[in-house]
Amino acid sequence: MLLPIVTVTLGLAVLTWSADRFVNAAAATASRSGMSAMLVGMTVVALGTSAPEMVVALFAALEGLPDLATGNALGSNIANIGLVLGATAVVRPIPVPFSLVRRELPLLLGATGITGYALANGFLGPFDALVLLLLMVFSLWWLVRADTPDAAQASDIPDMTLRRALCWLAATLLLLSLSSRVLVWGASELARGFGISELVIGLTVVAVGTSLPELAACVASAVKRHHDLAIGNVIGSNLFNLLAVLPIPALIAPGAPHPDAAGRDYRVMLLLTLALALLLMWQRQGRLGRTVGAAFLVVYAAYLAWLGVSGSAT
Repeated sequence: MLLPIVTVTLGLAVLTWSADRFVNAAAATASRSGMSAMLVGMTVVALGTSAPEMVVALFAALEGLPDLATGNALGSNIANIGLVLGATAVVRPIPVPFSLVRRELPLLLGATGITGYALANGFLGPFDALVLLLLMVFSLWWLVRADTPDAAQASDIPDMTLRRALCWLAATLLLLSLSSRVLVWGASELARGFGISELVIGLTVVAVGTSLPELAACVASAVKRHHDLAIGNVIGSNLFNLLAVLPIPALIAPGAPHPDAAGRDYRVMLLLTLALALLLMWQRQGRLGRTVGAAFLVVYAAYLAWLGVSGSAT
């Protein structure tokens, strides 16, 4: 049990340090390249913090475990809204720009609806992957096309060149991915040591573990008042999880998705996504406060309890 405890401690320390540097590099990239912080959060940061989900999906599909990959994508989206956005709003209320409601939110809602159809038709295969990947290409094109550079940059953006900022982005992204994997392994070993089932480990430890980069990056962004990076990261990461992660098992190991993925887990993700959408539309040009953040955390805790009961019953 000593080795898992050491790896969890070390992984958490490296994750926290690298997330802080990653946010600084992302903010500097936005400033030096003329892109808005929202676009960087929706693309560079979101794609970077979704790397663990992509790695897990790839290896799970190659090992003949497509349900683990599918569950990781859905579970990570649930964790991103319930845990990541909830914790970030509790740390510091998040302003909601009107552009997010007008441009980025419809993309996430569309991707969520198409994912529901792909899971409900009883077979997750190459055609579903093609549709999701085409939507991802369109989403990236739409985000870049509709981007408007920030009118005023934050005063605490690090003074570094674009080249140096990109180098820091790449290096800290690697550290984020590696430290999250180390943390997932250590947490999984601890869970097995306490007799928790493999099903519950996959739906909780792996999903939460691969969402740790999002959590670390979002909380660091909120503390540094780079709010567009924080909320853009959550929306963008959920978009990438559906459009870039889910096609991996569909292409490599096509087949019928697990009934729980198409039923229980997708429904929870859909309800959280719709709740977030309603809140963003209601609070546009307002903010997501600590009460909303605490409510998301409570919902996520209830979902984990539900998984615990379901897992112990199987």
